[in-house]
Amino acid sequence: MKILVLNGPNLNLLGTREPGIYGSSSFDNYLPRLREAFPGVEIEYFQSNVEGVMIDKMQEVGFTYDGIVLNAGAYTHTSVALQDCIRSLKCPVVEVHISNVHKREEFRHKSMLSCACLGVICGFGLDSYRLAVSAILMHNA
Repeated sequence: MKILVLNGPNLNLLGTREPGIYGSSSFDNYLPRLREAFPGVEIEYFQSNVEGVMIDKMQEVGFTYDGIVLNAGAYTHTSVALQDCIRSLKCPVVEVHISNVHKREEFRHKSMLSCACLGVICGFGLDSYRLAVSAILMHNA
């Protein structure tokens, strides 16, 4: 079982960026705990601030991996290109947000990606990623 965790723009700053919203842990510090929670799953991690690079990575793994956990950051609210990419993949994609986007600014309430994803998880901090991996495993069972 192989799952890609793909983080988008500014998520490389987790741990320092707005800790009141995103917490004080970097994703690199959280990743070992995520992998430990799923010992039978190969979890690959990739982050990019560039939309096209994210699309390239999803196309690279989206036909051979068992799923993608995607936190597209601000691209969630703007990217038809990411939506088109998700629709073209063989594997399921779960949209993830660390914060509860529905408690935030109005523009964050609309996702361009949700309609193409298996599901959406938001508001559980970094634990949202664990919930997303669990959802992919249940979907593929």
